[in-house]
Amino acid sequence: MLYKYFLSLKETVSVFNIFEYITFRSALAAITSLIISFIIGPYIIKTLKNHQIGEEIRNNGPKTHLIKRGTPTMGGVIIILAALLPTLMFSDLDNTMIKIVLLSTVWMGVIGFIDDYMKVIEKIEKGMIARYKMIGQVTLGILISYWIISSNEFLDFSTKTTVPFLKNIEIDLGVIYPLMVIIVITATSNAVNLTDGLDGLAIGLLAICFSVFAAVSYISGRIDFSDYLNILYLPGAGELSVFSSAMVGACLGFLWFNASPAEIFMGDTGSLSTGAALGTLAIVLKKELLLFIIGGVFVFETISVIIQVLFYRYTRIKYGEGKRFFNMAPIHHHYELEGIKESKIVVRFWIVGILLALFSLATFKIR
Repeated sequence: MLYKYFLSLKETVSVFNIFEYITFRSALAAITSLIISFIIGPYIIKTLKNHQIGEEIRNNGPKTHLIKRGTPTMGGVIIILAALLPTLMFSDLDNTMIKIVLLSTVWMGVIGFIDDYMKVIEKIEKGMIARYKMIGQVTLGILISYWIISSNEFLDFSTKTTVPFLKNIEIDLGVIYPLMVIIVITATSNAVNLTDGLDGLAIGLLAICFSVFAAVSYISGRIDFSDYLNILYLPGAGELSVFSSAMVGACLGFLWFNASPAEIFMGDTGSLSTGAALGTLAIVLKKELLLFIIGGVFVFETISVIIQVLFYRYTRIKYGEGKRFFNMAPIHHHYELEGIKESKIVVRFWIVGILLALFSLATFKIR
């Protein structure tokens, strides 16, 4: 909105030429989203407290979490508003990639909001029925895959994905491409949801991941950089750095309130929307496989849950009694029950996330 308006003024006021630069608009989006978070955060926290919209803590979890009972949840509203407003103001809304990531973020934000509402307002313990949530994720995947396949902007590479470490290697998934899109969106949104169990853990990791995608978007949208690094050139992808930067600012702004001891939790409203946004960025940038490295901590958390469930079922069938592989899953709770302080686990996971982020960027030269 403002982007096009400011550009129209450049003929009369030359300073507005600066809005042609994606780097400037990305920085402006990050700063704006951070400021919006600081402004609306206290108001939303106060409103949620006044309406007694607080998190329910399960009794079979770590006992140290019981003091968190009643902490306001549904804070993902802060993230969504803080990220979307700068994106709408400073990105090119005619760009198909921007439209797709906005659709994904809002779509899963609505599903997460309904889930949270059913849990904390309607007092339905499990929230939205799992199959309905799955239907929402699958439908979104189908819509996005159809949009990409039918769009002229993706004409030459609509069903392709790139492979980390390998130069000029692209895999054409053909008819199974929609299935891959569904899996990426579903897995990523659920992975962030599973990781959101400690104060500041998921939102800090998200800030790291979106920072990487801001860089990847910019590089992919520059024909000179993409040619030098031998990666797939994606016309228009640079606009996604504006969205990614806005997400970084929104995540850091939310972390201000979510850091231990948390004043608010993001809830499914935040975890599902940010996870979907992360997965959708990987899809439109053709970096679905690289996402396994960028979001490695989220992958690790998800695998720990899968191992726990499969091991429990295996031992129940073989011995008649289910046993646990970890003290508790996801893995961050395992370390808690081992006696490691919550804040130390969070910082260590952030460090691993930063190392994976740097390694993922290094893959552009390791080829």
